[in-house]
Amino acid sequence: MRTHLARLVAVVVAVLAVLAAAPGSAASAASAALTQPTASTATTARAADDWNPPAELAQPLNEVWNHVQSTYPDLYGFRNYGWDQVMANKGSINYCVRWDSDAPVSAALRDRVHAALRTQFAKWAAAMVEGGKGHNAWPYTSVPVNVVGWAVKDRSTLQWTDNSVDIYAGNLDGGGAPQCAPDCGRFFHQDGNYSRCPGGAARHYDQSLWLTKGFQGGAGGDWGQRVGQEYFTGALDQENIHIYLHEVGHTFGLDDFYDWTPTGQCCFLMKAGSATRITEFDTWMLRDFWRHLKSRYGL
Repeated sequence: MRTHLARLVAVVVAVLAVLAAAPGSAASAASAALTQPTASTATTARAADDWNPPAELAQPLNEVWNHVQSTYPDLYGFRNYGWDQVMANKGSINYCVRWDSDAPVSAALRDRVHAALRTQFAKWAAAMVEGGKGHNAWPYTSVPVNVVGWAVKDRSTLQWTDNSVDIYAGNLDGGGAPQCAPDCGRFFHQDGNYSRCPGGAARHYDQSLWLTKGFQGGAGGDWGQRVGQEYFTGALDQENIHIYLHEVGHTFGLDDFYDWTPTGQCCFLMKAGSATRITEFDTWMLRDFWRHLKSRYGL
């Protein structure tokens, strides 16, 4: 489930770039506002466009990108896609877990949540790797996830005493849900200034994994992903936590397909309910989004 930047109030291919794609950014499915990242650490010179999708996907990918261009209100001005976050961090992502539930969390459950989050996020990162290197000048072959904080209404919900993550207790948003300190959140500080974050820039968070008791479906955007607490913890041993994966797709700018389907494509992750894993078509949609944004990083 997505939430477009100027349309939503809720909690989520064309041949264009030959050496100089239009500066990128767009209203992510399910999001709010974003920031200008630093340049890539990989290559200083612009890389040639390397666009080689399977022939049968060329038309549907073109249809998708044309649709994105015509429906996203600020496609190239938006500056907080997942791409921007990874590039600003030089290849990693920091997460905060918002435990919007009164269910107790043991240290063992905490560690399983962290492990699942890293494993699932890595699936999208892997989609950008081809032949052992980043596709089309993408500078990273992996994107490590660091969980830096947990937010709860009541500290007693978290049944551990170590200091492996920062804990925010009783810090509630306008809707009464626990949140990590806004002073540490990229969503709130898109200029990258974390001087008021107690742990400094190293303890900032780019996205939140918002686990809400009783929540159905999902939402996602530049701020992170929201899914049911029971759903996520019940799926920790699954190969694909598909609702979460779908919402991460929105974090990287991918669209929803509620009212139309690209030619020849019946079943793929971003068409909610039609697939439970990242498919070839999802992979190439992700790569196409990158293709149109990479020039903003001098690539």
